[in-house]
Amino acid sequence: MSNETAKEKVVIFDTTLRDGEQSPGISLDAGEKLEIAGQLARLGVDYIEAGFPIASQGDFDAVHAIASNVKG
Repeated sequence: MSNETAKEKVVIFDTTLRDGEQSPGISLDAGEKLEIAGQLARLGVDYIEAGFPIASQGDFDAVHAIASNVKG
Protein backbone atom coordinates (compact mmCIF):
# COMPACT_ATOMS: atom_id res chain seq x y z
CA MET A 1 0.00 0.00 0.00
CA SER A 2 1.45 3.37 -0.97
CA ASN A 3 1.59 6.26 1.48
CA GLU A 4 -1.01 8.13 -0.54
CA THR A 5 -3.44 5.19 -0.44
CA ALA A 6 -2.90 4.73 3.31
CA LYS A 7 -3.85 8.36 3.91
CA GLU A 8 -7.16 7.88 2.10
CA LYS A 9 -8.39 4.94 4.21
CA VAL A 10 -10.79 5.71 7.03
CA VAL A 11 -10.37 3.35 9.98
CA ILE A 12 -13.29 2.99 12.38
CA PHE A 13 -12.51 2.31 16.05
CA ASP A 14 -15.75 1.75 17.97
CA THR A 15 -16.00 2.10 21.77
CA THR A 16 -19.75 1.50 22.14
CA LEU A 17 -19.34 -1.61 24.28
CA ARG A 18 -16.93 0.07 26.68
CA ASP A 19 -17.94 3.74 26.80
CA GLY A 20 -21.60 3.26 25.92
CA GLU A 21 -22.24 1.23 29.03
CA GLN A 22 -20.91 4.09 31.15
CA SER A 23 -24.06 6.09 30.36
CA PRO A 24 -26.56 6.34 33.22
CA GLY A 25 -29.19 3.61 33.05
CA ILE A 26 -27.36 1.48 30.49
CA SER A 27 -26.40 -2.06 31.41
CA LEU A 28 -25.80 -4.74 28.80
CA ASP A 29 -25.54 -8.45 29.45
CA ALA A 30 -23.02 -10.68 27.64
CA GLY A 31 -25.58 -11.72 25.03
CA GLU A 32 -26.46 -8.13 24.18
CA LYS A 33 -22.78 -7.20 23.94
CA LEU A 34 -22.14 -10.17 21.65
CA GLU A 35 -25.06 -9.15 19.42
CA ILE A 36 -23.82 -5.54 19.19
CA ALA A 37 -20.27 -6.69 18.43
CA GLY A 38 -21.57 -8.98 15.70
CA GLN A 39 -23.54 -6.15 14.12
CA LEU A 40 -20.51 -3.83 14.28
CA ALA A 41 -18.39 -6.50 12.57
CA ARG A 42 -21.03 -6.97 9.86
CA LEU A 43 -20.97 -3.21 9.29
CA GLY A 44 -17.23 -3.42 8.67
CA VAL A 45 -15.99 -1.69 11.82
CA ASP A 46 -12.21 -2.13 11.88
CA TYR A 47 -11.69 -2.20 15.66
CA ILE A 48 -14.21 -3.00 18.39
CA GLU A 49 -13.22 -2.11 21.91
CA ALA A 50 -15.14 -4.90 23.61
CA GLY A 51 -14.91 -3.74 27.21
CA PHE A 52 -12.71 -3.80 30.26
CA PRO A 53 -12.40 -7.49 31.23
CA ILE A 54 -10.63 -6.83 34.53
CA ALA A 55 -13.64 -4.85 35.82
CA SER A 56 -15.79 -7.89 36.64
CA GLN A 57 -16.34 -11.55 35.85
CA GLY A 58 -19.32 -10.53 33.69
CA ASP A 59 -17.17 -8.18 31.62
CA PHE A 60 -14.47 -10.85 31.34
CA ASP A 61 -17.03 -13.39 30.10
CA ALA A 62 -18.49 -10.92 27.59
CA VAL A 63 -15.09 -9.94 26.17
CA HIS A 64 -14.11 -13.61 25.95
CA ALA A 65 -17.34 -14.46 24.10
CA ILE A 66 -16.83 -11.58 21.67
CA ALA A 67 -13.19 -12.49 21.00
CA SER A 68 -14.15 -16.13 20.46
CA ASN A 69 -17.18 -15.58 18.23
CA VAL A 70 -16.87 -12.31 16.32
CA LYS A 71 -14.56 -12.33 13.34
CA GLY A 72 -13.84 -9.23 11.34
